[in-house]
Amino acid sequence: MKLGIVGATGMVGRVMVDLLEKRNFPLKELYISASEKSIGKEFFFKKKAYRIISIHDLFLKKPDIVLFSAGSDISKKWAVKFSNIGSTIIDNSSAWRMDFDKKLIVPEINASCLSKRDKIIANPNCSTIQLVMVLFPLHIEYEISRIVVSTYQSVTGTGKKALDQLYQEETRNEDISSRVYPYPIYQNVLPHCDQFTDNGYTLEEMKLINETKKIMNDNNIAITATAVRVPVIGGHSENVNITFKKKPNINHIYKILSKTKGIIVQDKPKENVYPMPLYAHGKDEVFVGRIRKDFSFQNSINIWIVADNLRKGASTNAIQIAEYLIRKKYV
Repeated sequence: MKLGIVGATGMVGRVMVDLLEKRNFPLKELYISASEKSIGKEFFFKKKAYRIISIHDLFLKKPDIVLFSAGSDISKKWAVKFSNIGSTIIDNSSAWRMDFDKKLIVPEINASCLSKRDKIIANPNCSTIQLVMVLFPLHIEYEISRIVVSTYQSVTGTGKKALDQLYQEETRNEDISSRVYPYPIYQNVLPHCDQFTDNGYTLEEMKLINETKKIMNDNNIAITATAVRVPVIGGHSENVNITFKKKPNINHIYKILSKTKGIIVQDKPKENVYPMPLYAHGKDEVFVGRIRKDFSFQNSINIWIVADNLRKGASTNAIQIAEYLIRKKYV
């Protein structure tokens, strides 16, 4: 097994390398690729030093699997080239997510639709992954008709420069020229994730809407979303209002989610037990709590979802896809 990583020095790429070691991923050769300014530098994996190489040199190595985490432009330019030489691409950008011919995969939900023919596989948006992890088992049982989701997203979802902005503002060492967001993020909340589109929604909000429907294979679900950036680093949080076609039973919903692989229920509000990014940070599971009836509308509930966006929201999900492909001998 020859594995390559494109964008290994970024926030997601570094977590990928760390998880490959922690999960004892079955590889024989590892190739690390990053931007031109990083080429030649050392990168350590299992206490062994690896030289960072260019994406062109990685291409010449003909890896079996390539984990892409370097943005849409790089993926659009190189993914097809790699697939043409037999490599399987797992792409963390938005480049292929809504492509009709590409699978959008959360392993716990729809990995079974993969085959040897799938050479470019899309990793969903971070906020979408944690959302559908919770929605899908409930949809099977009660059939979801409508979802209203509000997200509270970590600055790490924007990248290292956003994290730097937060730290600079927190220490009152703000450099206006290096600001990623249009306003300060420290002690502030921005109802603005990604670019605004012509319909008034941001790209992040449209990703939540469109990707959720694709992963759950149901275009009839009505979804609306508001994505908000908050000054935290541990993960994304989501408040979700769900309306079902069937009357939900709260106790049964607890049981469904408690038995769902990859989900941990934390719901003892009287004891102040509920999901928070402070405790989700560095973990692979999706945490759910504040599960309660919506008394204002028929067949509806409210639920609170938290997950580390760099782990299950990106790196962990991508590696799980790779592990599934290997188990099935698709690569």
